[in-house]
Amino acid sequence: MDRRTLIGGAAVGLFAWPLVVRAQKSPIPLIGFLSSGSPAQWAPLIAAFRRGLNEAGYVERKNVAIEFRWAEGNYERLAAQADDLLRSQIAVLVATGGTTSVLAAKAATSTVPIVFTLGADPVKIGVVANLGRPVGNVTGVSFITGELHAKRLELLHELVPKAGVIALLVNPDNPSFEANAKAVQDAARSLGQQVRVLKARTATEIDAAFVALVQLRAGALFLVSDGFFLDRREQIAGLTARHAVPASFELREFVTAGGLMSYGASLVDVYRQAGIYTGKILNGVKPVDLPVLQSTKFELVINTRTAKALGLRIPQSLQVHAELID
Repeated sequence: MDRRTLIGGAAVGLFAWPLVVRAQKSPIPLIGFLSSGSPAQWAPLIAAFRRGLNEAGYVERKNVAIEFRWAEGNYERLAAQADDLLRSQIAVLVATGGTTSVLAAKAATSTVPIVFTLGADPVKIGVVANLGRPVGNVTGVSFITGELHAKRLELLHELVPKAGVIALLVNPDNPSFEANAKAVQDAARSLGQQVRVLKARTATEIDAAFVALVQLRAGALFLVSDGFFLDRREQIAGLTARHAVPASFELREFVTAGGLMSYGASLVDVYRQAGIYTGKILNGVKPVDLPVLQSTKFELVINTRTAKALGLRIPQSLQVHAELID
């Protein structure tokens, strides 16, 4: 080997080595996204999450990557899916789609930062000890739905005043279903209404619940939101139309699918905020320094076409405050 070859080879090595080091030190961070739902049904919410990431300075496939795990309504998959994401060396674990997803994420790691979206009270179910300073590796966005049950019943009563018996549809696989059922029953009692609890954890059981609803001669349906129900919103809305039953939901996604009315937080805004929080953590902010956000954007949505099909007149008092869609 002559001197020029040796020097040239050394020069190549000197210039190549820093590039390798830089590549090793600056990998694109990976976000693990855990959901109880399915990708097609949650596409608008994923788009909102990506917008939040963009606001925090992160663009997928440019300076951040996202790896998804979808339970598609089978909650027993979530624990294994959370563990699988952690094996991918993720920088942040985002847990969405209900209480079960969040609890599975929390059980899987005490070190990797977790950002949640959650309708249940995160303090009551033990996800965080304090909303203002969530000690540990967990923070997120809360849109506490239980506090809205009484208001939703009042709005439903205003639109369907003759409904004396209310069918309450819950998913028994949701850890919060008993607390939600009790809250609805207590609120209904003050309005002089009776509540009959119907349970469904599969598509077949949803069909069976509507058969029971008809047999009970329920005047309206009150649904407690759940990740599985959100996935099955077209089925549920279609059954309310087939059986001509007025229905109240927490999320506008059910109303755009053909349901009668909803009152609750904007899920699109919740997921955007979760994206912002995820970006902040990627930028170095610790979860303990990010207070749990509580939704302040609530919306009343009424489907006018559905109301007309049910023979219902929307009172002026509701029209003033509602977003009317057709």
